[in-house]
Amino acid sequence: MELPTPQDLRERRTSLDLTQSALADRADVSQPLIARIEGGDVDPRLSTLRRIVEALDEVEGDVVRAADIMHESVISVAPDQSVREAVDLMEGEAYSQLPVIQNGTPVGSISFSDVNQAGENAADLPVSEVMSESFPPVSPDATVDEIRNLLEHYKAVVVTESGDAVGIITEADLAAQLS
Repeated sequence: MELPTPQDLRERRTSLDLTQSALADRADVSQPLIARIEGGDVDPRLSTLRRIVEALDEVEGDVVRAADIMHESVISVAPDQSVREAVDLMEGEAYSQLPVIQNGTPVGSISFSDVNQAGENAADLPVSEVMSESFPPVSPDATVDEIRNLLEHYKAVVVTESGDAVGIITEADLAAQLS
C-alpha cells in the first residue's frame, strides 16, 4: 500500500467536495487533526490514516465490503456428520472445502486434503476427527484488502455477525470481484 502525502489527501478531499469537517466525521477523527495532517504539521498513526483513506474511498464508492461479495448461503457440515457425508456434499456442490458449523458458529473446516490425510477408513468417522482449523471470521464490513490479506494464508473466510456465520468468501469470489 502506497501511503498518501498530505497534499494527496487534501487534493482528494477537495476533488470530492468534502470539507475537513465532513471528512473528519466520516473518519471519526477531529477536524483540527485533518487540518494538521493536510498541512504537514503532524504525522498521523497508520490506523488514523487508514480511517481517513477508507472514508475517502467510501465517498468515491470504491470500497467493496465483505457483505458485497459474500455468498449468503453457507454450504457447511456439522462436526458430528460423517466424513462420507462431507465428501458427498463437497462433490455435489463442486467445492474443495467446507466450513464446519455447529449451532451457527464456525468451529472448523474440512477439505479433500484433510480427508486424504485421514486415510482409507475415514469415511465413517465424524467430521470433527478429521477437520482442520476454522476459516478466519470477518465482519460484513471487512474491506477487500483485509480479506485479500487473509486469503493469502487461508482457503476461505467466513463472514460472521454476533459469532454466527452469515456468508463465505473464497479466493475465486475475490478474483471474480476484482475482474
